[in-house]
This record gives sequence, C-alpha cells and structure tokens, in this order.
Amino acid sequence: MKLIALLVALITLTNCNTDAKQSGSPDQKIVIGAERMEAYLPLLREKRVGIVANHSTLVGKDHLVDSLISRKIDIVKIFSPEHGFRGEGDAGEIIKNHVDVRTGTPVISLYGSSKKPSHDDFSGLDIVVFDIQDVGVRFYTYISTMHYVMETCAEMNLPLIILDRPNPNGFYVDGPILEPRFISFVGMHPVPIVHGMTIGEYAKMINGEGWLPDSLKCSLTVIKNLNYTHDSTYVLPVGPSPNLPNQTSIYLYPSLGFFEGTAISIGRGTDFPFQVFGHPALYEMPFKFTPESRPGASKNPPLQGVACYGIDLRDYTTEYFLGLRQLNLSWLLFAYQAFSKKEEFFNPYFELLVGNSALRKQIEQGDDEQTIRQAWQHDLVNFMSIRKKYLLYPDFTPID
Repeated sequence: MKLIALLVALITLTNCNTDAKQSGSPDQKIVIGAERMEAYLPLLREKRVGIVANHSTLVGKDHLVDSLISRKIDIVKIFSPEHGFRGEGDAGEIIKNHVDVRTGTPVISLYGSSKKPSHDDFSGLDIVVFDIQDVGVRFYTYISTMHYVMETCAEMNLPLIILDRPNPNGFYVDGPILEPRFISFVGMHPVPIVHGMTIGEYAKMINGEGWLPDSLKCSLTVIKNLNYTHDSTYVLPVGPSPNLPNQTSIYLYPSLGFFEGTAISIGRGTDFPFQVFGHPALYEMPFKFTPESRPGASKNPPLQGVACYGIDLRDYTTEYFLGLRQLNLSWLLFAYQAFSKKEEFFNPYFELLVGNSALRKQIEQGDDEQTIRQAWQHDLVNFMSIRKKYLLYPDFTPID
C-alpha cells in the first residue's frame, strides 16, 4: 500500500506545471548552419580540412562529408566522438581509428585511448570544422569533445568553424551548477545540467569565460542557424545517439539521466531507452520490461535479462515538456522512496552526473523537490547572466 501511495503522489507531482504554454510566433523553417554552404564553403576552398562529425552530420538526407567531397573540398581527416562516425558504438564503448569505407578517408577516434586530439592528429590541416547535433545537456559528451577540439586548435593556431544546430532542449535552463571537484568528461564546465545553449553559443562561452587552459583562445567562427530562437520547437531528423532514438527520449533525457548514477534502469537494452525507468525490486509498479543485449546500442545493458518493473513515460507529449520547462525531479524522488535497499540505490557516478554531492544528501535526508530546487536557484541566476553574453539567438520567453 505504501508503494501505491507513492505512485499516486508521483502522478500528482508529474502533472504539475503542465498548463503553461510556450510563447512566441509559429516557427519559420529553421535553416541549420550546415545548410548555409554559401557562408562557409569560401572558407574551406583550397584548404586541407579536418571535420569532427558523426551520423547526425547531415544536410538534408546527405552526410555533410559526402556533400563537401562532391564539391571538391579536400577532407583530409574525419574525427569521431562517442558512438563513432557512423553512430554505431555503445555508450562508453572505446572507438578505434579506422578508414571510412564510403569515402576512404581516415577516421580518428576522439573516444578511444585519448579524448583530446593530439598535435599529430591535427598535423597537415589548415582548418577544422565541427558539426555534431547536441541535445543541450551537460553530461552529453559531444560538448566535451568540442572543448578538446577547441583546445588543440588553440594550441596549434588552427581556425575552427562551428556549423551551429538548434538545441532541442534549448527552451529552458535548470539544474545545479557543476562544482570544480566533479569535473570529468561528463561535465567539464561550471554550467547547469540543462544549459539552454546551442553548440555555437556554448563554444563562445568556453572561449569567453577562459575555460581553455593557459588563457588560450580558439580562433572561432560560428555559422549561425536562420529563423531559430530559444522558443523554437526543433524536431531532430535523426537520433543523435543510439539510445536517444526519438524526440520523446531527447526531452526525457535530462531528467532520466540522473538514473544512470543509480541502480535503476532507464530502458537501455529495450526498444525505448530513456523513455521508461524501473528495477526488479519495484515489482508493484504497473509496467514491465526486460533489458536485452542490443549491439550498436547496449551490448551489456544494466540488469540484462532481468525483468524490471516501473513507469512507462512514452505517452508524454511535446506540450508537456514545453509547459514544464524544468527538470522533473519527481521520478528520481519517487524511485528512491520506493526502493527498499536505500544503501544500494546510488553509485559514485551519480555525483559526476549531478556535478555536486549535495543532491544525493538532500534526497537521502528526505528533502522535497521545492527545497532541492531552492538550493541551486542563486547559482542559476548568476549563470543566466553569464549565458546572456554569448547568446546568438533570441532567448526563450520566461514562464509567468
């Protein structure tokens, strides 16, 4: 009965704040940076080009690498982030250097033995292009890859072109600010979990706030999106990584990402990763799923082969997320309360994801969501002031 009462409370919490509407005029067609070839092809002609890219690096239905080669741009090297160039690697899986079979171009992994490109990696290049679809969440590692690319470019005096893309979670900012002692590849900068910036804006912030070592500055050019604002609703044409297969998972990712630092499954090894959560111990919950090995997405998912019971979130609509415009902490708080062996709920990865040790302590001592949120509001106000300096597009409309 206690678990049922918790479930009722969860439903009540989850339905809060969903009546708010996102303001702004209907979106015009957004033109992404990569589509604006007239703005950057002149910068690439007669140059030896390196490109940081993956499967999301599309112009329409064509891969940007293929499009540039067809236009006689000299693509000398390709650099791939987590999940690899064609997006077929598991989360956290080491990616090896190889040759792209479609183009014959060398592919150098930035998620292998080293996550920062070496000077040898960038040798023979005149310019570097970065074009990867991000989702606007601090622990999504493409922005960490971008930091290291900027760092090596700055060290070698190489110009970097960012082909900007909209942030599908760019309509809000929320979460605790990362503290310096929790810096890792899943969080390199003092920003909240949801930062509300495009990769172009974020790159400008890295430069402007002096986050590169030794006071380095990257020679940076951002090819902006057209007709984009932070009130825009942007549906990604392709999943940005194997475990974010659709728009619902992208919207849920900032909130469900907390569970990666706990005993709870978020559906890795199913057809609906980052759209459910559950555990074998939550056997009174209404939804059942069993993680299985799925090469290319989750070869060895947590709780593989074990029936999990939990909550199915696939019916949440875009309108819900546009109305909420904040992290949903109720799912995390519910799971902790419902989990009988509290000492086994968290693992050390939780603090790296969150960026502090305070949230775990608050949950363990029974703080409610309002109390937890209040703890990070002062730092969020300060971040919003810093963020404003680097915005390239009109900001989102605050909720009344």
